Amino acid sequence: MKLQSCVSAGWLALVVTQANFPVALNSTFGITGSRNIRIDTGTYGPPVEEVHYFYDQWPIGLAVSKTGRIFTCYTRGTYAYTLGEVVNETAEAAYPNLEWNTPLQGLYTSSNGITFGSNDASHFVSVQALYVTPDDTLWVLDTGRPTINQSQRISMPYAIPGGPKLVAVNLTTNSISKTYTLPETVHYPDSYMNDLRFDLRPNATESGGGIAYIVDSSNEGRNGFIMIDLATGESWRQLNQHPSTQVVPEDVPSYQGIPFYLRQNGHPLGFQEEGLDGAELDQYGEVMYYSALTTDYLYSIETKYLRINPNSNPLANKDASDNVRNLGQRGGNANGFTGDSLGNVYMLMPEHNAIYSYNYSTRTTLPYIRDPRIVWPDSANVGWDGYVYFTINQLPYQPDWNNGVDGRVHPGLILRSKLPDGASKNVLLM
Repeated sequence: MKLQSCVSAGWLALVVTQANFPVALNSTFGITGSRNIRIDTGTYGPPVEEVHYFYDQWPIGLAVSKTGRIFTCYTRGTYAYTLGEVVNETAEAAYPNLEWNTPLQGLYTSSNGITFGSNDASHFVSVQALYVTPDDTLWVLDTGRPTINQSQRISMPYAIPGGPKLVAVNLTTNSISKTYTLPETVHYPDSYMNDLRFDLRPNATESGGGIAYIVDSSNEGRNGFIMIDLATGESWRQLNQHPSTQVVPEDVPSYQGIPFYLRQNGHPLGFQEEGLDGAELDQYGEVMYYSALTTDYLYSIETKYLRINPNSNPLANKDASDNVRNLGQRGGNANGFTGDSLGNVYMLMPEHNAIYSYNYSTRTTLPYIRDPRIVWPDSANVGWDGYVYFTINQLPYQPDWNNGVDGRVHPGLILRSKLPDGASKNVLLM
């Protein structure tokens, strides 16, 4: 083995060369002081650029259009709107207007002491994730479950049909072109849709209209995947409560070097437990990579098993369950995923202020970027400009996880970093 080192811009690049196995590793080591004390700089990889600053609403999801428009969404609580568009470096505006973001009968109702989210299919209730396809369509994933703060206790109403929905918005006309709602047999009252991916190839479904894959990450109910046939509107579930989609009980992550326990008003000391969260298709749409938030393990399944509707094939659920692959540990808990045109799967790693990538050819997890500004990377999106964009929202310091005390400090951020090897948006699935 041969070890080479060089110092550049305050960080040390290590190049380890072994017979038939050259590997370039970016290290976070640097030196400081008159005696050249070795330190961890907290950074590696390509430069991280600041794109946008949030001074009002804390961001969740984002999407970048083909023309460079940036859309963001916000979990609805006291916010005036849940879907916005970036209008300058420090401001966003309700998209396409405030009316679309205002359900006619309010965000929720109560019946016999039970709170239910709005069933308004024509207005946005609480948007969790966004995606833009090359036909200039903005896809909006609405959970239908806003956050309610009553007497300093935060709760979330149950969903009822109409509120949880997938909405297609034509970005040329800024108008809704299609809305997909979900029956109670697919989206349960305690479901929580977290993220979405698309395969728009004509051969992805028998109908030829493409398919949407949606993550149900509920920490109250049953985790799994929801699929929607975009031509027929039919929907179904797969991997419902499969072990690969479930939380690791009593997981204690560390954020900024501090062990994290969940501290909620009116509850004993607890643990952050969230199931299926990150999901991304491979370069060709044939494999889905995914994991729960509170696990160090990465899983995959061939998408042909997710695309089979259990309503038409009695063995569909068993086939899917039997064909899950455990790809091993990746080095920490991961939040959202995204992917590029070269087949790299990027995983947001909140424990490490970093983004890792999984390479299916080497079947290993690799470092991509690490930066002290990455304080809970929540959602990521690869743009057509060769950059990966991601939101920073300091989520572990929100009041619901800290006995009602809000420890977040504005601004929230959209950051971006150049993708390696000329990679860009994966358009093979469009």
